[in-house]
Amino acid sequence: MISLISPSEVKNPTSIAIGSFDGLHAGHRKLIKSVVEENHYVPTIASFWPHPREVLYNETRLRLDLPYEKLPILEDLGIEQLVLIPFNKELSKLSAEIFVRDILINQLQAKNISVGANFKFGYKRSGDISTIKNTLKDTDIKLKITPILKDKEGRISSSRIRELLEKSDLKNAFKMLNRPYSFNGKVVKGKGIGKKIGWPTANLEIDGRKFLPGEGVYAAWTTIQNSNQKIESVMNLGSQPTINPILPSAVEVHLINKDIDLYGLNLSIEPIEKLRSQIQFENLDQLSDQIKKDKDHALRIFKHNKK
Repeated sequence: MISLISPSEVKNPTSIAIGSFDGLHAGHRKLIKSVVEENHYVPTIASFWPHPREVLYNETRLRLDLPYEKLPILEDLGIEQLVLIPFNKELSKLSAEIFVRDILINQLQAKNISVGANFKFGYKRSGDISTIKNTLKDTDIKLKITPILKDKEGRISSSRIRELLEKSDLKNAFKMLNRPYSFNGKVVKGKGIGKKIGWPTANLEIDGRKFLPGEGVYAAWTTIQNSNQKIESVMNLGSQPTINPILPSAVEVHLINKDIDLYGLNLSIEPIEKLRSQIQFENLDQLSDQIKKDKDHALRIFKHNKK
């Protein structure tokens, strides 16, 4: 299995690319291919953790993929290790030249460095491709530059994928990701109101660093930990306007035509289509009637997708 490791544990010498690789979209995959092609060395991806903007500007940076979620995808692409470089104020003050020399060459033993054409790094992002070229000029280390990948809408980027997910445009997000978007969560105790009205739900505790789609009710596939079976489900993502409008946003999943004790288990959720926005109903009977309509709508979507 691919390893998730610190710089001190790295297997070397490496063929390496450095970046956030958030979403592992087509542009990232092209860059990864150039890393894997250098098969004399250990194909490696290096990323900063936490995100530099979190450390420098106290910004919350929600991720399309958390590090552990990237591992099976990177493994399929031929990467053998994902190195997380701890980012702090001290590291942020390193010049670009020292970063290449001390981190990439000396510590990670890079023999091939692959970067995108717009790569910026080092103190105040002062380093670029020319910096790397100058630092490598008296070495036998290869530098590969991957052009920016574009489609008819512009540059393929993690930001565009986030915008699509925020608008609940899952279909086009899937196309850019080249895979379904999903997230994981542990089932925790809720208030049991769904069960009382005939629609039991699993309440999920989601890692706060994970980017989620826009609020609403979705048809979604649910996979229970250690199982490959996808279960037809209805997911509510966001507030609970009928139950308690002031409660924080939540993720609840109802498994269609299944009665399974899920408490304490981890679920993987793959939303496939938004059914509707959230509505505040006058009473729980109206909410129950609407959930019945949501279930029927979701089943039509699943049936269509299976064709």
